[in-house]
Amino acid sequence: MTRAHKIETWIAAIVTLLLAATALSVIRWGIQKPITLRGAVLVDDTDPKKQLPIAGVEISAGDLAISEAVSDSSGMFLLHLRKPIRHGHAIVIHFRDPRYHPMDMDDYVIDKLYIVRLTPIAVKRPPQDGPRVKVSGMRVRYTVKALTDLNVGTAGKIFEVQNKGNVPCKSQNPCSPDGRWKAATASASLDAGAGNQFRSPRASCIAGPCPFTRIEADFMSQGGRLLTVSARNWSDTATFLFEAEVFRPAISQREHWSYPAIFGDGLSFTLPANAESVSIEAELDGQPIIFPLGPSLFLSWANCATGANPDKGRVYRCTPKPGYRFQ
Repeated sequence: MTRAHKIETWIAAIVTLLLAATALSVIRWGIQKPITLRGAVLVDDTDPKKQLPIAGVEISAGDLAISEAVSDSSGMFLLHLRKPIRHGHAIVIHFRDPRYHPMDMDDYVIDKLYIVRLTPIAVKRPPQDGPRVKVSGMRVRYTVKALTDLNVGTAGKIFEVQNKGNVPCKSQNPCSPDGRWKAATASASLDAGAGNQFRSPRASCIAGPCPFTRIEADFMSQGGRLLTVSARNWSDTATFLFEAEVFRPAISQREHWSYPAIFGDGLSFTLPANAESVSIEAELDGQPIIFPLGPSLFLSWANCATGANPDKGRVYRCTPKPGYRFQ
């Protein structure tokens, strides 16, 4: 092989390696997932209990983000960056809300939780004609549907097992348990009716030679609506009583109470996801009033918002309107 051929071979190998590296980079770029910045926006306060989450804050990062993000009721935001942006890239994140001073965060794209605290803008309010209305003694009333069983009575039936005592069995079933005496069996059934179920079934011998009888079997079928029992008798005719409690499944509304937590101008409380008929009982300047909290969350004395928790519950947050204060 001549020197020229060797050079051509080396050049071809280098070009092949460069093409392979480029293809590998393209493939890696194609399978890499875009980075998402996660964080929360809170009210800036020295007291951690007063660092309430801020909803509705617009979060952007210019051309580095796919689109703007907005914080939810818990203050959380997800800012999706464009695909070429990787960890270590310089970024400026903008936070905007007309109620708070704007903030521009100079940072780098790293794997962390971005916790942002915004300072409220002091709003000059017109002077009140008198002292602010004191809202106190607050508690939350709500109902939860519960499945209960309503006892609608007792069903019973009397049945006999006819037989003649002291007759040898001679291996002709049915016989007494020891196989000596001829026996007889009989059964009885109860029907609880459509939509009902039996509870606490019981059967007993109530007349005749009960010591020489035995309850053979009892069972329920069709979801507890039908109940059957059988008995064996190896003496003279015996009488049995068969009874059971009848229950009807019913849905009831159970009332519950919750007491909100108040820190400064923030009122918070949580309710289960199945809570209904939510209302707030409060005293306005000492006068007790019940305020239904409908789907619009409207209160004459507070602005409220709600959000879902990971445990599928709901969290409510309220702030007083001008002219009112929490105690």
